[in-house]
Amino acid sequence: MDWGNIFSQAITQGLGVQAVIFALAAVGLNVHFGYTGLLNFGQAAFLAVAAYGLAVTIVFLGLPMWVGIIIGLVAAVLLALLLGIPTLRLRADYLAIVTIAAAEIIRLLVRSVTLREVFGGSDGINAFADEFYSYSPYTQNLKFGPIDLSANDLWVVTVGWVLVALACVLVWLLMRSPWGRVIKAIREDEDAVRSLGKNVYFYKMQSLILGGVLGCLGGFIAAVAFQSVQPDFFSTDLTFFAWAVLILGGAGRVLGPVLGAVVFWFLLVFIDGALAGAVQDGTITFIRSDQVGQVRYWILGLSLMLLMIYRPQGILGDKRELALDAR
Repeated sequence: MDWGNIFSQAITQGLGVQAVIFALAAVGLNVHFGYTGLLNFGQAAFLAVAAYGLAVTIVFLGLPMWVGIIIGLVAAVLLALLLGIPTLRLRADYLAIVTIAAAEIIRLLVRSVTLREVFGGSDGINAFADEFYSYSPYTQNLKFGPIDLSANDLWVVTVGWVLVALACVLVWLLMRSPWGRVIKAIREDEDAVRSLGKNVYFYKMQSLILGGVLGCLGGFIAAVAFQSVQPDFFSTDLTFFAWAVLILGGAGRVLGPVLGAVVFWFLLVFIDGALAGAVQDGTITFIRSDQVGQVRYWILGLSLMLLMIYRPQGILGDKRELALDAR
């Protein structure tokens, strides 16, 4: 078993494109749940509208990439309004139901045969990120210690982590402001906030929009990184992986989603490589090589269960500040 290669792949993935995508998605969820107490089970929808907004603008409309980014951001804001207007005056579980349903509706809509000419159906839209890579200053691959990235991946990762850093700084500044204090007070007891004359519905809507916009940045990164947008990538798995990242790192902490994304993808790839190597060497005989993918999720899921039992606030979270209480 080549432990050096396994560790190298795990480090690369822990700092790579997938980690960036889920860090951005989880930063948005952190605004929703960690700071405001909103249960959003449809974060994949925000990534989807951003990614498809970018791809359709470039391929179908023939417009520049920056126009596609604006359209994707506007689509994320409109989606937040569409989800929030009928639900934010109600209990938290109504928002959870509506968001998970909306994510599936959007996925099935862009997957439909009727709209295939626009969204590409189940094949999606491909080969539209040339303009993005034309701005890359990198001409050579990066090989530094265990990290091994192609020139294109290095450009995506650079842009991605810059966006993650900017998103975290924005969240840090906002949560230290009077607006942020109101948001965190709503998480603790929205009735008390309402009794002080604050428009709780208005603040919740702002939080839903902000978290959706921050999360949709992950959709842009996914689109240009894979140079393809396909509907099945934006399934409910994406949302629940983002939740796993948030819970692992610690909700209600600025750097919680970032640490969670790095640790989650490092462990996922490391466990996969270690299991595959052990099966190939004959060290493990009770599972087959084609079962490694499922077993790694079992192990990671069991680890998350133990984390929720013994440290429910996550790695960086504070149990005194965060209570899993949905009203």
